[in-house]
Amino acid sequence: MFNKENNHKIVRKEFINDRIIDNIRIGNNFVDDFIFDEKNQAADIPINALRVIFNIISIISNEQFRPEDRPKQLSLFDEEFETENNTFALLKIKNSKISPSGSTKQVVSAYEFLTKFKMGWYKSLNNKGREIKTFAGLISTPTYDERGYTSFLISSYWLKKLIVIPEYNYVLYHLVYNVKNNKHIIFAIWLAKIPQTGTVLKLSTFNAKFDLNYKTSNDFCFKFLKHVKFNLDKHGTLSFNFKYKADNISIQPYSTSSCEKADELFDDQEHLYITYRINYFKKRYKLVENEIEQFSFQYRNLPQTRQLVEKSYKYFIKNNRKLNRKSSDFKGKEFLKELQQIMIDLYRTTRMGKLLPNGCPTIL
Repeated sequence: MFNKENNHKIVRKEFINDRIIDNIRIGNNFVDDFIFDEKNQAADIPINALRVIFNIISIISNEQFRPEDRPKQLSLFDEEFETENNTFALLKIKNSKISPSGSTKQVVSAYEFLTKFKMGWYKSLNNKGREIKTFAGLISTPTYDERGYTSFLISSYWLKKLIVIPEYNYVLYHLVYNVKNNKHIIFAIWLAKIPQTGTVLKLSTFNAKFDLNYKTSNDFCFKFLKHVKFNLDKHGTLSFNFKYKADNISIQPYSTSSCEKADELFDDQEHLYITYRINYFKKRYKLVENEIEQFSFQYRNLPQTRQLVEKSYKYFIKNNRKLNRKSSDFKGKEFLKELQQIMIDLYRTTRMGKLLPNGCPTIL
């Protein structure tokens, strides 16, 4: 319930911007407070609601700033939005941007979610030390108009977290249109926040963070991470490699701009050759499906890993000849372990291996 002091909304500004930008800047404060909770667990935000969020950020992008770079702009923001309680800005988004298929139900559902999600009283201090209160979710009072737009209010509390961004990361605007799985989008937002050197988390932590329920690290890696990685390799600017040991799962981000995308490079002959090579390894070294799954994925989709595998395999054959061993005596995981060790040794002689000695691609 509103009290008598705060029983009305004050609209200070209308943001109008239909321009679409390639990359949006998502402030870390907003990610920590809205997309994740105090236990660092991700909210289950539907894909159409994520599209609303991405479009809000795109619309206000011209207003975003780092306060340390433009301290005067922070004062101007406070004067405009943080002098009275329940102050809002007005925005509007074309409905087709939320539901490209034209589903009214999807649009309504997205705005209903963002109206109710985390609805409550929020307090902040302006630059004069005065406490400003706002009651709302991220948005409030969404309204259709006849031209196919939805107008809504966004509170000064959440607006500040989106506009004033001391720390932020870039995410592709079109990711929410090219990737349909909301958990993959939220993983991409989280991935943008982790250090370039990567991170290692336990399976239980990943399950809790992304509201998953995988029993083993292998299942998590190949039933979840593999599909996220595929989407980000294809549609994102930042993707990642992964590997696991027992319950510890390591994530190593990398820029896709430095990695040629397989789908854009392969013609029919290349597809046939890669399939032939995978089948060759499978038959010659008696690899069963669960043993070759990760090897096959890495070899087929990552050109740099494929080159390292082939280089390592040549070394494997040459070394066995020197030792008078039959290469075909290595079977199943024994072959993969031998090849993996050679890959690690060769990788560590490269420039990247000296910078990130533990960043060698994993094939088992």
